[in-house]
Amino acid sequence: MIIDKLKNAQNYYALGENFKKAFEYLKNNDLSMLKNGRYEIDGENIFVSVQDYETKQPEEGRWEAHRKYADIQFLIKGTEQLGYTDVDALRPETSYNEKDDIIFLNGSGQFAKAQTDDFLVFFPQDAHMPCICIEQPEYVKKAVVKIKLN
Repeated sequence: MIIDKLKNAQNYYALGENFKKAFEYLKNNDLSMLKNGRYEIDGENIFVSVQDYETKQPEEGRWEAHRKYADIQFLIKGTEQLGYTDVDALRPETSYNEKDDIIFLNGSGQFAKAQTDDFLVFFPQDAHMPCICIEQPEYVKKAVVKIKLN
């Protein structure tokens, strides 16, 4: 798991060309103007989902993990907590859904606070619980970039 500010994104270009393309997209587009939905950056290799929501209490959250894609979760507006832990520290709640590249899990982990212009990168070994409020629910607009791993 990585957490940083978008202004430092060039430090992570060494993760590969797809990460560089994803960070360049985040840096060079006014994401606050995008409507909720999916936007392709490089077909199924790199795409972004823009979403807005009210954050929720930790007991309402769900742990999730992916196998085919890494996530870059970028906060366009707002503040939230995101849970993270090693996927092997959790127990499966559901079977892995290959079509949607997701498995839901049970257990516990740590939380990181993120605010406007922060991003977090989650790899397949990083189970995560997004959309969690810090104290009270608040409005968040976020872009989740999915980067296909080879």
